[in-house]
Amino acid sequence: MIEKVDNPVQDLWRIFRVMAEFTEGFEELASVGPAVSIFGSSRSKPDDPYYKLAEQTASELVDAGFAIITGGGGGIMEAANKGAADAGGQSIGLNIELPMEQVPNEYQNISLNFRYFFVRKVMFLKYAHGFIVFPGGYGTMDEFFESLVLIQTLKQATFPVILMGSDYWAGLVEWIKAKMLGEHKYIAPEDLGDFTMADDVQTAVKIIKDFRESPRRSGIDLPPGMKKM
Repeated sequence: MIEKVDNPVQDLWRIFRVMAEFTEGFEELASVGPAVSIFGSSRSKPDDPYYKLAEQTASELVDAGFAIITGGGGGIMEAANKGAADAGGQSIGLNIELPMEQVPNEYQNISLNFRYFFVRKVMFLKYAHGFIVFPGGYGTMDEFFESLVLIQTLKQATFPVILMGSDYWAGLVEWIKAKMLGEHKYIAPEDLGDFTMADDVQTAVKIIKDFRESPRRSGIDLPPGMKKM
């Protein structure tokens, strides 16, 4: 006989906690205006060229009128929050509770804390006019591919997804082209247009600005009767 381990009361309280996180996130972020979510490794150090590039990118995006959203931790996240805060912009950190506790960086002027990854992911997506993805590990890859899935399946209006640092990303992009598209046909040729590689701040900022100013605001022509999210 299999022992039943479900705890309906515990699950009910979990629902309330999830609702509370969504409510707080929506209330805090609804008025921030156009924002850009920046991702990358938490292990990058201040002397890392990508750390410096993320700091500069965030600063110039603030000058262009954008708020900056990160995961609130160290490394690239810290760099982006620092660049945004030093430029006088909105520097938002969406912090997550982890078994090995993440220490929020000191450069956030709007700081939210989440227990649930999926709630946090909604906040990254809902308020972003674009994603800029710096070199990183599994978490960074997760955010990158999830954004492509939402664009590909029309669950999210198209927004720019920029891979910063072609020397880091080129091998992955070539694999996507050769294996996913060329050999197996798991994606369509047009899916390669859902992201761009860039190496300099000016290119990344221009892509984001052009998207904001575009009258279409989406690269996808939806079927009749289907609404964008």
